[in-house]
Amino acid sequence: MTSDQAVLLALGVLTLVCLVLVVALLRLRARSSRLAADLSALRETVDDLPGRRDAAPTAAATVSAPVEFVITDLGREQEPAEPVHLDAPAFADVVLKETVVKAASFAHGVRRGLAPAARNRIRFEMKQEVRRSRKQRRADLKAAQRDLRARQRGALAPHSREAS
Repeated sequence: MTSDQAVLLALGVLTLVCLVLVVALLRLRARSSRLAADLSALRETVDDLPGRRDAAPTAAATVSAPVEFVITDLGREQEPAEPVHLDAPAFADVVLKETVVKAASFAHGVRRGLAPAARNRIRFEMKQEVRRSRKQRRADLKAAQRDLRARQRGALAPHSREAS
């Protein structure tokens, strides 16, 4: 496979992903417009009810008691969860949505990772690390040379005493 073929293949895959995203977006937009129409019809129905109070609810009525959240069920017996059975179209829809979300998040991460600011930051930190390692190597070399000279002087010292 040549690089031109690889580029064309990648372009085809990206085009397919974009088409899937556009179709999903159009379906979502249509669903939201239907929900908005249903909501407005429901509001009109509620407004037309005869026993409806016109007064706004009081602030005390809207404040609810604080809810305590339980993070873990440690020590409690749990019933085994009943598996959810999906028909083929619902399963395909779930799989497609999950795939689209994963692809979109991967594309976002790649885009952020290849952004000029990220590349400059990486380049800067690499330069810093290279400088630090050079400095450390020089310090290690000097320490090794000092140690070698000290050993050589220590080895020569007994010989010079014997000669005198």
